Amino acid sequence: MNKIRLGLKGFGEIPRHIYRMCQEDDRIEVVAISDLGKPEILAYLIGAETKGKKTAKLEGNFLVSENSKARFIGGGEPGKIPWDMFDVDVVVDGTWKYRSKADMQRHLDAGANRIMLTTVPTELIDRVVIQGVNDHTILPTDKLVSAGSATTNAAAIMLKVLSDSFGIDSAFFTSVHSYTADQPLRDKAGSDFRRSRSAAENIIPVDTIGQKWIEHLLPFLDGKVEGTALNVPVANGSVLDLTTILNKGISKEELNKAMKNAAEEYPHLIQIMDDPIVSSDVINNSHSIVFDTKASMLSPGRMVKTLTWYHSAFAMAARIVELVKAYDDADRKGGKK
Repeated sequence: MNKIRLGLKGFGEIPRHIYRMCQEDDRIEVVAISDLGKPEILAYLIGAETKGKKTAKLEGNFLVSENSKARFIGGGEPGKIPWDMFDVDVVVDGTWKYRSKADMQRHLDAGANRIMLTTVPTELIDRVVIQGVNDHTILPTDKLVSAGSATTNAAAIMLKVLSDSFGIDSAFFTSVHSYTADQPLRDKAGSDFRRSRSAAENIIPVDTIGQKWIEHLLPFLDGKVEGTALNVPVANGSVLDLTTILNKGISKEELNKAMKNAAEEYPHLIQIMDDPIVSSDVINNSHSIVFDTKASMLSPGRMVKTLTWYHSAFAMAARIVELVKAYDDADRKGGKK
């Protein structure tokens, strides 16, 4: 079986996690990396972040490991990167900058067979795929694809489990999220007032469109979900605070049983945690949600409050790798390979 040839647009936190995961996967080979950074610094980050456990080294303009030889090519806008020269099957765009349908299409025009985002797009595309929610709907004809965002994954999975088990009247979530690369460490004028404040010193309310995509993926929740986000001075480890009004009152035992059943069905997506964990305990955890059994609260009526933890970048990298392989399987079944 030929390996899936992967191109990375941007070599930030999520794409670097993807690169490392692909070194341990015999189905995927990273063949090209497009980034504005200097190759020697990008190669240095791979070793520094893993404390030298991954042996990737720079040879000329290539990042070489035991399993792959990836060519560093200059950054730039979609359409200016010659993916066809590297016979790329899938491009993963991890820049969070080029999320429109038109920008994604330019990667295809430049030779990629499929483009996949590591966050939600700005408009409808061929498919936004949340594993455990709608991954059964993927088709070989999907070319413009998103794996959602870490928050969208966590919220959609939780809401689907609760809806399937008990029915949902309405829900509100708050994503308490580690700071992101687009935030300044010190106050600096930017495009948004609050995002201009120091990420290292503040809890910062930020906008999220996650609820809109959840309603798109789970149409029976249309008009029933709202959400917001707080970026906090933590480097890694996030938590989803979800308050749900169910169709009926339940006990904590019934809630935990529903989550444990879901974890048995999706062991790679859902982990049950009985220990009193904190955010740093989920660093390098690839699950979309780590359900905190000790944190759940139930009102005398139908209101349920849950906490689910996740390492945003690491979990998204894992979902991308899985989705790349899922589409390769779909292509093969469809006779495209």
